Amino acid sequence: MTNHINFSERSLEKIPVSVFETVNEGAVYVAKEIANLIREKQKKGEWAVLGLATGSSPIGVYKELVRIHKEEALSFENVVTFNLDEYYPMQPDALQSYVYFMNEHLFNHVNINPENINIPNGTLEINKIKEFCAEYEAKIDKFGGLDLQVLGIGRTGHIGFNEPGSKLDSPTRLVKLDHLTILDATKDFIKEEYVPSRAITMGVGTIMKAKKIYLLAWGEAKAKIVQEAVEGEISDDVPASFLQYHSDVNVIIDKWASLELSKVKTPWLVAMCNWNDDLIRRAVIWLSEKTGKPILKLTDDDYKDWELRDLLVEAGPAYNINIKVFTHLQHTITGWPGGKPNSDDTNRPERAIPAKKRSLIFSPHPDDDVISMGGTLIRLVDHGHDVHVAYQTSGNIAVFDDDAHRFADFMLDITKSLDIDKDKAAGIYEKALAFLKDKKLGEEDIPEVRTIKGLIRKGEALAGCRFCGVNEKNAHFLNLPFYETGQVRKKPLGDDDIQIIVDLLTEVKPHQIFAAGDLRDPHGTHKVCLDAIFAAIDILKNEEWMKDCYVWLYRGAWHEWGVDEIEMAVPISPEELLRKRKAIFKHQSQKDTPVFPGNDAREFWQRAEDRNRATAKIYDQLGLTEYEAIEAFVRYRFDEV
Repeated sequence: MTNHINFSERSLEKIPVSVFETVNEGAVYVAKEIANLIREKQKKGEWAVLGLATGSSPIGVYKELVRIHKEEALSFENVVTFNLDEYYPMQPDALQSYVYFMNEHLFNHVNINPENINIPNGTLEINKIKEFCAEYEAKIDKFGGLDLQVLGIGRTGHIGFNEPGSKLDSPTRLVKLDHLTILDATKDFIKEEYVPSRAITMGVGTIMKAKKIYLLAWGEAKAKIVQEAVEGEISDDVPASFLQYHSDVNVIIDKWASLELSKVKTPWLVAMCNWNDDLIRRAVIWLSEKTGKPILKLTDDDYKDWELRDLLVEAGPAYNINIKVFTHLQHTITGWPGGKPNSDDTNRPERAIPAKKRSLIFSPHPDDDVISMGGTLIRLVDHGHDVHVAYQTSGNIAVFDDDAHRFADFMLDITKSLDIDKDKAAGIYEKALAFLKDKKLGEEDIPEVRTIKGLIRKGEALAGCRFCGVNEKNAHFLNLPFYETGQVRKKPLGDDDIQIIVDLLTEVKPHQIFAAGDLRDPHGTHKVCLDAIFAAIDILKNEEWMKDCYVWLYRGAWHEWGVDEIEMAVPISPEELLRKRKAIFKHQSQKDTPVFPGNDAREFWQRAEDRNRATAKIYDQLGLTEYEAIEAFVRYRFDEV
């Protein structure tokens, strides 16, 4: 297995963990293991009995299995499947049902006998569920048990829908969903109140009977719960920790989901390290936080007391290490994100020349620019740079139907009041209103409604640009095609998406690019938008103007860069923070309660301010200058990729 990361350090893991560089590499590995099992069983004339999961984690596995079926003639004729769970109540043809999910991602594309597919029935009368669950267990036993079980892991630590409090011997049953699980499901159901509060799930006891188990987790959002499951104590507070009892389980994760594992986060606590500048910086910042001391006050004894004796031996004494790390952090701070004119830029993040730059800010949704880097955007404008903002998607699915209804009513009234092509315009808005009146849960919006919702977001983005001082002609609405499905689930990134980015870069020829650098979320729109930018840069990287372009990555409303990672820290004054807040307020459809709030009850402006203040506080605690707030960036060096 040459494509995954090997760690030489001693780990604290109680379950075997395989860390892969990318999600795709991990998914392909698991798919090949499943394919090998199916073929081995075929040779013996036996059933291959698979326990299957839903959600974002196994999608890549199913995609690869479909490819192997089509290109390598893998037959599913001897395969019997049992799915982990299903929402209750749930109709099988609903877009949110796991029947629909499995058909779309696997069953409709392979030659499995429909009679061999088993998924919990979300349409049963409640008094018949107990009997159904017993029959489900009996059918698994009839086929000799599960040969292989695929699992995901929820942020509550659930496997299947076995929420905290589930017991080791729990059977297949009807369960109540944890509030955090319901919040995570909101992205598929649009509103929290539409998410079923219950589900039918295989029990922990049922899962533990499987002969082999693969648990999949991708992205930084899963890092903490993965660490708790594989390194923590066994507890029903984290049902996935029960897997520590299983004799043949492997946790398959990407590098971002490994970030909280001891061997990755604090390797000096488990073994000797190969110290480089990045690791030294991370260790010293960690030590400062643990001791509560500013960096320049750390002593040799602090290093010894906190398991960093070997760092002292290699790079000490403490004074030398402290100065090196402190100086690096000092050099990240700049009030000139476009570069300071007529100055020595040797130790500055940005170049002094040219004094006035073309700055192109990519915003995945129509509000990410001001939420994530609004203070820096305002500073660039104030310093006289030629600032462009490129809104990569329309953001139309993040508009409530009621808002679209209100705007359609308004425009219908306008067409009735003014002599402007009344019949045609009225027909469009009446069609939209009729659709919204009878729209079903999860139903794809018709083009007219998508257009109205997109125009709402576009108008808000333009209002934000005007407030920040960005010339409206420098606002680019790209409407990348991958996004325009009318559903939460998007199309794969295509050549047409990338070409749109290439064309814009060629037109603007920026000296600076700012992009949402959510590399650590493998499933989100931000990641797809970033992939499109990276692909376009790769096409253009040999152009002369591109060789003189810096690419800066910011993070979204959910996370911030670690201080050890930051390469440009832009201080934001109290006045600028207030201006940033008012720019965010221009996005009225996202105010108060957005369609996709995530797992955070705060409004976007509150999250942004708290995050910016928290970064400034860390710099202060490390012994650097105290600021009101800081926006942080990491440089993407495309010439080194």
